[in-house]
Amino acid sequence: MAEILNFSETGRVTRDALSDLQTHFSADLALVETQISTHMASAAQLIPEIGAHIIGAGGKRLRPLLTLSAASLSGYRGSDHVTLAAAVEYMHTATLLHDDVVDDSDMRRGQPTARKIWGNQASVLVGDFLLGQAFRMMVAARSLEALDILSGAAAIIAEGEVMQLAALQSTHMSEDHYLRIIDAKTAALFSAAAEVGGVIAEAPEREIEALKSYGRNLGIAFQLIDDALDYGGVGQVLGKNTGEDFREGKLTLPVILAFHRSDEEDRQFWQQALQAAQSGAADEAQHDANFTQALSHMDKTSALADTIARAAHYGEKAKDSLGLFPHSQTRDLLKQLVDFCISRAY
Repeated sequence: MAEILNFSETGRVTRDALSDLQTHFSADLALVETQISTHMASAAQLIPEIGAHIIGAGGKRLRPLLTLSAASLSGYRGSDHVTLAAAVEYMHTATLLHDDVVDDSDMRRGQPTARKIWGNQASVLVGDFLLGQAFRMMVAARSLEALDILSGAAAIIAEGEVMQLAALQSTHMSEDHYLRIIDAKTAALFSAAAEVGGVIAEAPEREIEALKSYGRNLGIAFQLIDDALDYGGVGQVLGKNTGEDFREGKLTLPVILAFHRSDEEDRQFWQQALQAAQSGAADEAQHDANFTQALSHMDKTSALADTIARAAHYGEKAKDSLGLFPHSQTRDLLKQLVDFCISRAY
C-alpha cells in the first residue's frame, strides 16, 4: 500500500485553520449570519423551520469565508462582500437540500436530513426558495459581474449533478470523467465564492484569476478528501460519517481506482455491492459485510492512499495560486486551510 504520511511528522500545519479563519473574520461572519437569518423570513412557516434545520446543523461557513477572505486579500473596504457571502451560503444550502433528495439520503452531519423529516417535496421547494433569495442578495450587491459568476456557478452545479446521475450505474467511469463531475458539482461554488470576492473589490484581472484558481483547486481537494473519509480517516471535523457514500452506492474516486485496479472477481463484487446499495436490496448485515470487503479492496489496491495523494496535489496548486498576493495573515490562513482540509484524512 502506498505510504500515507502523517502531516505532523512533515511539519505541515494540522491545527484547525478553519477555526482560525472563522476567528479572523468573526465580525464579518456575524454580519453574514444576520443576513442569513433576515432572508429566511417567510409567511410559510416551514421555510424558516427547514432552513434553520440545515443551516444550523453544524455547517462551518467555509464557502462564505472564501468570499470574505478573497475580498480582504484584494483590499475591499465596503460591505457588499457580506451580502455575497450570505448568498453563497444560501446557494450551498440549496444544493444540499436538493442533493439529499436526489441521493435519497437519510443522514447529514450526524442528524436526519430535511427530506427524512419533512419529505422530498418540502426539501425541493425550500431549496428553490433559498436559491431565489440568493439571487435577490446578489442583485442587492450591485455587481453585475458577481451576479453573472454566481448564477453561472448555479448552472454548472446543476450540470454536475446531472452528469453524476447519468453515470450512477457506470462502474467503468474514468478518473478524468469523475474529476469533471466534481469540478462542476463541488469546485464550481468554491471557485465562484473566491472569485466574487476579488470582483467586488475591483481587483486586477490577474488577482481575480488567482482567487478563482485557489477556490477551484481547494474545492477539488476538499471533495477528494471527502471521498476518502467515507472509507476511513478522522471523520468528525466537518461532519463526514464513514460509510454514507458507500451505503448510497455512490461512485467516488476511491471506488473508481479500486475497480479499475481489480481483477474480474473483485470487479464483480463492486458491481454487485453498489447495485445492492443503489436499489436498497442490501440489509444492514449485508451492507456491513460489503463495506468491510470494500475496505479490504481499498487497502489492496492503494485506492484510498492515491485519492489522498491526488487531493494533496490539488491542494498544492491552490496554495501556489496565492503566491501572487503579498504576505498577510489572511493569505497565511488560506494556505493553512489547504493543509487542514488535507489533514482530515489522517
